[in-house]
Amino acid sequence: MSHLAPTGKWDARYLGPVPHDASYYAKCMLGGVLACGITHAGITPLDVTKCNMQVSPAKYKGLASGLSLIFKEEGRKGIWKGVGPTFVGYSLQGMFKYGLYEFFKDFYGNLAGEEISNKYKGALWLAGSASAEFFADIALCPLEMTKVKIQTSPAGTFPVPFGAALAEMSKTKIETRFPFGSIIPLWSRQIPYTMAKFYFFESIVALFYKYVFTEPKDSYGKGTQLGVTFASGYAAGIVCAVVSHPADSLVSQLGKPVNKGKSLGAIASEVGFANLATKGLGARVIMIGTLTGFQWWIYDSFKTAMGMGTTGGK
Repeated sequence: MSHLAPTGKWDARYLGPVPHDASYYAKCMLGGVLACGITHAGITPLDVTKCNMQVSPAKYKGLASGLSLIFKEEGRKGIWKGVGPTFVGYSLQGMFKYGLYEFFKDFYGNLAGEEISNKYKGALWLAGSASAEFFADIALCPLEMTKVKIQTSPAGTFPVPFGAALAEMSKTKIETRFPFGSIIPLWSRQIPYTMAKFYFFESIVALFYKYVFTEPKDSYGKGTQLGVTFASGYAAGIVCAVVSHPADSLVSQLGKPVNKGKSLGAIASEVGFANLATKGLGARVIMIGTLTGFQWWIYDSFKTAMGMGTTGGK
């Protein structure tokens, strides 16, 4: 496909197999819903364990033992706590994360022009992903706060059903700071995470097509292209986990009753940066690596089914 718009000028929206029009961005938003909502909901037991390891490391010492302990104390319902707000929250987040990334990447590309866009592709990936995540987190925040409260509250002290939990968060909003009390730590966790996720994904895809699959990208079958997508997503996810873990730990700490009313700085100082950066990190690397790999695979599978082509490596 030509990189020129119908006007004859270079246009970032015409770089792919199909034009990036309103329909394209809408389909990308739907792909993001499928990619993020399903995957995050599916790993809820790991998320429950990880959050409890961050909040009560003395009790929940490892992923396997922590999961087993929660199951022993609370049963099957215990390990699936928070699946409702997780599914809804991350579906909304995925919609804006992926859809707006595609939009902002094109928007900034056209602002910069052809020469700068080609020279500084990484900067466009970073700017596009950061802008998209800013809005995605606003949609996610109320649901994330509810999820964390459900998952980290001792059994019997907070409602587990989705509707009842939302009602309780709203009822106690002065205490819980609902619905946007966690937006700053959420931004500090998710924006670096998403910047790393998209930047390293796009970079690794480009390396695959430069050094491993050296023929033109379109000459490879969809199975090969989706294999590159998954491998690149998994590798990018590992980087994401390390980058965003301290802020993720801080979000979990906010849900502890003993931290009620404390500033983020005070909590960070008490817990210590080393603990924020390492407690539950192993579990999060496995969780986020797998999560990110499958997210990109689902997203690109959907784009392929819609005739839009896989992401990256152009």
